[in-house]
Amino acid sequence: MTLPWHKPAFEKLKKMIDQNHLPHALLITGAPQMGKFDLMQQLVQTLLCQDQSCGQCALCRAISKDSPKEVLDTSVLIRRSHYPNMVYCRTEVNDKGVESKNIRIDQIRAFCDALNKTADDLQIGVLFYADQMNVSAANSLLKTLEEPRDNTLIILLAHNPKNLPATILSRCQSVHIAPAYDKQTQSWLEGHISDTQNKDFDIPQLLENTHGVPFKVLSELSGDGFIHYQNWQNQLLNIAVHPAMINQVQDFEGNEVEVLNCLQNLVIEGIRLKSSKHEGGLVELNQIIKTVKTDFLFRLLDDIYHAISLSKTPVNIKLLLDNILIVWSHITRLQRYPQITKT
Repeated sequence: MTLPWHKPAFEKLKKMIDQNHLPHALLITGAPQMGKFDLMQQLVQTLLCQDQSCGQCALCRAISKDSPKEVLDTSVLIRRSHYPNMVYCRTEVNDKGVESKNIRIDQIRAFCDALNKTADDLQIGVLFYADQMNVSAANSLLKTLEEPRDNTLIILLAHNPKNLPATILSRCQSVHIAPAYDKQTQSWLEGHISDTQNKDFDIPQLLENTHGVPFKVLSELSGDGFIHYQNWQNQLLNIAVHPAMINQVQDFEGNEVEVLNCLQNLVIEGIRLKSSKHEGGLVELNQIIKTVKTDFLFRLLDDIYHAISLSKTPVNIKLLLDNILIVWSHITRLQRYPQITKT
């Protein structure tokens, strides 16, 4: 079954299939936890299954048995699917037992070799996540993308296509999974969280807090992290509406980076709402963006990004957060934006 927020992307893919215009290389993009892997699996089942992803035939069951997202204890270059003509390539544990941060050139070579073998049936190669390839690996993939064998499909999944070389992007047809705030996605979430959570949380607000990423909503609701997040969010909104509240914040100490991430999300959402001239589910945020200058939001966002990056250094993160909160508390009243961090 197609996830509701996947429908536009899947319809685009289905149109390619129906019109026999499916390219040899596809790039599926979207934020982390948007379900890019799920969309890829549905596409593969649609291509291989006689009933177009029935979920019951031998081919559909074979694909559903694949578990390439699981981290292995042993070092491998690529992984084989239960469908004999399909391979996966991802970051793997190296010979020292540590998962690599990048997809390496030797992995891409093995991936391409597997796809260069003659086969009567459709050959499929899935690379996730392509934006984790190092430069040498990306260059090694180019020849196969430029001169693929007939009856071969290469599917690249990527969180951030900007991290891919232009030479890779130009050789793939892109399909993007957009953030989802629509009623269908809200209904899907309502059906996947408990009755208690449905009573305690506002679904549209949950989607706004996660920038329209439904699976992220579920992962954050699985623990108590979202309760803390909501508490920080409410306090941050109160600070901007009532500046005197800055002296009454609780639970910020020791959680400075988490609070910065929460404020970062609020500012990003504020920019989105102000740009689209729409109101969101947070009443206080709607009130703030009516008077704040857009330029000040962008400058504050830059300072928050910088502060988060500085948190990995010996900087006094508490003092840095305090400085940012002072600006945030006066964001609707500022005449001139002050310098918070040094570049």
